[in-house]
Amino acid sequence: MLEEPATSVRTVSVEIDGRAVTVPEGTTIYDAAKRLDIDIPVLCHDERFDPVGVCRMCVVDTGGRAFAAACVRPCDDGMQVKTSTPELERSRAVLTELLISDQPPRAEDPKQTTTGDNLLLDLADRFDVAKETTDLPCGSGRGLDLSNPVIAVDHDACILCDRCVRACDDIQGNDVIGRSGKGYSTKIAFDLNDPMGASSCVTCGECVQACPTGALTNKAINDVPIRPREELDAVDSVCPYCGVGCALTYYVDRSRGAIAFAEGRDQPGSKGRLCVKGRYGWDYAASPQRLTVPLIRVDSSYPKGPLSADVRGDGDRERGRRGGKLSKNGKDGRRKPGGLVDYDEVLPHFREATWEEALDLVARRLMEIHAEQGPGAIAGFGSAKCSNEEAYLFQKLIRAGFGTNNIDHCTRLCHASSVAALFEGVGSGAVSTTYGDVANADVVIITGSNPTANHPVASSFFKQARRRGTKIIYVDPRASTVSEHADYHCQVKPGTDVAFYNSVMHEVIRLGLIDLEFIKARVSNFEELVRTVNDYPPERGAQITGVDADLIRQVARVWGEAEAGVIYWGMGISQHTTGTDNARCLIAMCSITGNVGRPGTGLHPLRGQNNVQGASDAGLIPMFYPDYQGVDLDATRRRFEEAWGVQLDPNRGLTVTEIIGSVLKPGGVRGMYMLGENPFLSDPNTNKVRKALSQLEFLVVQDIFMTETAEFADVILPASSYLEKDGSYTNTDRRVQLGRKVMDPPGQARVDWEIVQDIARRIGLDWSYASPSEVFDEMVALMPSYRNLRHDNLGLTGKLYPNADPEHSDGTVVLFDERFNTDDGLAHLVPAQWLPAKELPDADYPLVLNTGRLLEHWHTGSMTRRSFALDTISPIAEVYMHPKDAADRGLAHGQMARVRSRRGVIELQVRISHREQLGNCFIPFHFREAAANLLTIDEIDPHGKIPEFKFCAIQVEAAK
Repeated sequence: MLEEPATSVRTVSVEIDGRAVTVPEGTTIYDAAKRLDIDIPVLCHDERFDPVGVCRMCVVDTGGRAFAAACVRPCDDGMQVKTSTPELERSRAVLTELLISDQPPRAEDPKQTTTGDNLLLDLADRFDVAKETTDLPCGSGRGLDLSNPVIAVDHDACILCDRCVRACDDIQGNDVIGRSGKGYSTKIAFDLNDPMGASSCVTCGECVQACPTGALTNKAINDVPIRPREELDAVDSVCPYCGVGCALTYYVDRSRGAIAFAEGRDQPGSKGRLCVKGRYGWDYAASPQRLTVPLIRVDSSYPKGPLSADVRGDGDRERGRRGGKLSKNGKDGRRKPGGLVDYDEVLPHFREATWEEALDLVARRLMEIHAEQGPGAIAGFGSAKCSNEEAYLFQKLIRAGFGTNNIDHCTRLCHASSVAALFEGVGSGAVSTTYGDVANADVVIITGSNPTANHPVASSFFKQARRRGTKIIYVDPRASTVSEHADYHCQVKPGTDVAFYNSVMHEVIRLGLIDLEFIKARVSNFEELVRTVNDYPPERGAQITGVDADLIRQVARVWGEAEAGVIYWGMGISQHTTGTDNARCLIAMCSITGNVGRPGTGLHPLRGQNNVQGASDAGLIPMFYPDYQGVDLDATRRRFEEAWGVQLDPNRGLTVTEIIGSVLKPGGVRGMYMLGENPFLSDPNTNKVRKALSQLEFLVVQDIFMTETAEFADVILPASSYLEKDGSYTNTDRRVQLGRKVMDPPGQARVDWEIVQDIARRIGLDWSYASPSEVFDEMVALMPSYRNLRHDNLGLTGKLYPNADPEHSDGTVVLFDERFNTDDGLAHLVPAQWLPAKELPDADYPLVLNTGRLLEHWHTGSMTRRSFALDTISPIAEVYMHPKDAADRGLAHGQMARVRSRRGVIELQVRISHREQLGNCFIPFHFREAAANLLTIDEIDPHGKIPEFKFCAIQVEAAK
């Protein structure tokens, strides 16, 4: 919905406590008083929520027969308002006394004894009333609810202000909390009066942040007590999980060296919101399993290979179950409950070393391989969890120190195909608008994504927009919770996206709903697109996709008639062998309807990890230097050679999946440096990855935990978690923000950029960076998109790039208002023909597997499965199955099942799910004890080189 122009706003004039003010028509008395710095006490009101006037604390005298609630009463022209008469103060005092009489004693109050900010007690002090002195009876007996692992509910402390209800509904859009009961027994309720921990609550904690009393409070995590903010050290930072990049504040108990709690803070993107991971998932950094000293593999543990029974593979597990050969330590090979590497089994294969010895060995062995077999024998995997500065230094080390472009990171596993299509089509791999710009859209397409799980704070803005009238078209094989908020759900068959969007474009063009003026001025190759989509009428689209032809026609009309539309997409679009073609279709969808370059329009691939955008921007990819400047372009290469003082490789390097394949070939990669990556679990076809890691001549792993990949290492370097260093991070909106150090690394663990610099010095590079800001300055000088940015002008909220004046501007929200970033300034349409997946179901493997994330977990689980809250809420690996598919195989909910593909076998619990299509299964990939990537295929998209994570053939049967 486009915002009404400011010129049409009517105003009214009012007098409040004798002071005049003119405000827009519809402004409440409370908001008008705020303009005059007049304080009106409130309890139920929070400016982020829709006002309801429940508590009556904010009543004012407007001269009428009854006092008016200032938070809901709009100003009338000529109105005279009094906000603080003796009668008003007496009314507020009586109300406060009534409410305080039912509260727990101050010394036992759940809010006052933790964060110390019970707003009702503040009012009691203001009006000089107290529970201990009132003669009013105390009601109790509504009870405690401690079923949620991190949130406590004290119904006796609840004043029924409904702030929690509105936080859940108005802000997060989860609609979980309401009221139950009548009269004095009324209380807040979760779903149908379920315990909070058994309800559909997603534990975002928004209700806790909103609650003014002790009714909803955070529980202590890992026995670190929650204390008043003024007794703790507040560190403003950014969430370390998904690409939304929510701003938050960690409250640190320095005496214990631990975080007590976290809460959201204001920022133009996230606006104070958090999800369960951001608010409660930070304790992984304090895990006793942190690596704290450098480790070197002992001589007796060669020839090299995996060290634990579960990482060795299916064969060992099967022998153990049948009573055959046991593993080296006498265990039967069953995977360890909880899904963590068994340190007792693995650590005896390593010895502790000094930093000097470990770094000297790393530098010597990598240089020996480089000297004997050439630059192509070296490769590096970086991490999207590291900062921009660390990503920049790491790619510079591999390129300048070892003379190769064999450098990549997990963008290859998420949005590489999207970036390939965007560069080809619009000349930029970044998003063209923000997730918050959904507020200005008439229509939104969300496709190949489950943002309620993967980008929950962004999804809250989508849900808010829908409540204001934005239409949501959801296109995905699964009926995820997003479908419940959609106006149109197109449940396509997996791998049929190209056919679906070609059919939609066929109808948009046939109906004449294209923007001819935009096409003529700013688009190329439209005629070829028309010829291609002419072959995809809705009837053919329905035959391929399974979506009804009439629904395709409806979607085409809604999209074509929209004044402003945005497409948000996730890895359901990109993680296919046809991922680039899928994204090409989305670019064409926006281009032919003119939905680019204006508020409420654009293309937004929702980024997965917290810094996958920044790591890609910084050059942690094999075909581009920083800011996507091609390594195979002579002028570009000369510029970087001059800046770095070395000769550089003129050839594109290998990608993540190509590097793994190269290791298995003669003359391929022989030495690797892995910074924060765990390809054993994250890459497809785990058995192939196992073979490759075993064949490496030398592997150094730099990480915070002993990962599955680290079992193959020759040297392990203990690194710093996100919480233990300073640096910048770029979110999915192009917002560059500062992550700030919260605590020191444990033991001898070190900050990552310093480790990389020490290795660089040992191999002959003259590096002398003193801080991340120095690295950032060098990086920005080579990156036109980041021009003008400095650490000291990012502030507490960060800045969007490009940004002509970061001292005074937040940055550019909408790109391509006049031209695209292509050489000719036009959007280049690339028509795509639908192609079937590389591996199709058959009689032996009749089901289709889709993999993805859960709300509570992250990537390979190394962080979230060491978080108390996250692992407690979601501790079990499950295969999600359509009820009929399960029934046909005699499987019941909760039963153990065996899932097999042509590449491997895993065992996990069955979850009967009405969100799956018949013939389709879903498995989250966070659980090492049921590693989904043992099953997936390693076929890749020919353009983006991204693996096919979203489609492979499987069979599910009862576990033996």
